[in-house]
Order: sequence, then structure tokens, then C-alpha cells
Amino acid sequence: MLKIEKLKVKVADKLVVDKVSLELNSGEIVALMGPNGSGKSSLAYTLAGHPHYQVLSGRLALDDRSLNELSPDERSQMGLFLAFQYPVVVEGVRYERFLWEAYQTRFAKAKPRAHKRIDSIIEFHDYLVNLTSQLEVNPKLIERSLNLGFSGGEKKKLEILQLLVLEPRYAVLDETDSGLDIDALQVVAHGVRLAVKKFSLGVLLITHYQRVLDYLKPDRVLIMKSGKIVASGGKELVKRLEKEGYKEL
Repeated sequence: MLKIEKLKVKVADKLVVDKVSLELNSGEIVALMGPNGSGKSSLAYTLAGHPHYQVLSGRLALDDRSLNELSPDERSQMGLFLAFQYPVVVEGVRYERFLWEAYQTRFAKAKPRAHKRIDSIIEFHDYLVNLTSQLEVNPKLIERSLNLGFSGGEKKKLEILQLLVLEPRYAVLDETDSGLDIDALQVVAHGVRLAVKKFSLGVLLITHYQRVLDYLKPDRVLIMKSGKIVASGGKELVKRLEKEGYKEL
């Protein structure tokens, strides 16, 4: 379980997360919605360990192990994944090489019986090409610099490729559906569903739009305003938002 308990966070002397508590179980999809500036992305960055986000009080834990004092790379090795709203560009770093190094680091301490680790870069290349086919991604993209010159849809699809390669236990998807056309959205949603099914991924899905929820069908929906969780529910809550907006919450 990924657990957040009474979390208060500030950045640049501004309180951005205020006594938030939530639990995310293995294999569960939880949607987090709210108006702009409500603290959703701040919560995501805090979970990932961004140094600019100062935890004032509260606890972050993965399977009862505290994350509060861990660095971003330590949290990642424990199985926490963050998909950025705006994926970064790293010129000169070949995508396939980046994924190979990340894969080796992620499973460096894995027991052979617990995970079939790929030790050959040639076998890893074939594995990547197979995944790109499943995600309808041009395999030539993995031969290019990280996200350099990629369209918005290509960047988001390749983040889902990272997700499938690294097999995290919990993923925070920060507006992964933002800017996607309907075809790209379907591909991204397919990749997330595949990860949930394949390795019981728990997903915290941050979004503004109902359309991605039609594809991913969350188990719960949470609403965040002014740094607080103000409502929770199911499909009926999303329908209410579509009709009334956030003003009535």
C-alpha cells in the first residue's frame, strides 16, 4: 500500500498541500481531480521527493516503510514512478540507452526468482521493440535523444513505455492525458491497463478530464481544492462535476 497521512507541504513559503490523507492499494486506480492550483501536482512532486517541496508534517509510506527521508532515486528503486505533465527533453542521451541504464538500476538488487532480469542489451533491444509495437510507437524513436523533437503524443506514449519497462509498484500519472488526441489517449490508457494487469500496478491518476476516466475506469475519485481533499466517490461524482463544476464542493 502507498499511504499518505496528514501531509502538509510548502514550496517557496506557500502552503500547497494541507493535511491530505489517502491510501492507494496494489492494482487499484484512483483518480485525483481538482481546479488549477489546487495542489495536485504539488502532491505528485512531494511523493517523488522533489527537493523544493518541504514536508512540514505528516508521513509518506510504501508498505509501511517511510519515504520521508528517502531521495528520489531511492523511492524509484522501491517501485515508485512519476509520469510528468511535461516530459523533459535530454539532448544527447539516447532513449534506448536511458531505458537500459534505468532498467539495470531498477532491478540491480532483484532476486533471480523474483524477476527475470534481462542481462543482454541485444535481448533488451528486442524487448523494447516488442513493447513499442504494443504501444503503436515508431521503434526508431528509441534510437533518438530523449524526447528531442517528439510530439506531445509520442512523449506520453514513451513515458508509458518507461512504465512498462521499469515495472513500478505504484505510479503517479500527472495529467498524462493532457494534449492527447483520441487515438493517442486510447494507446496510453491501454498501456496503463496492461501495467495494472501485468504487475498489479497501483495508479494515482491526476486529471482534469472525464474522457480518460472512460478508458481507465477508476475505483475511486478524489477531489482536491486549496490543498485539501474535499470529496470522494465514484462515477457519480465525476458526472456531478461535469454538470456543476467545482464551485459546489
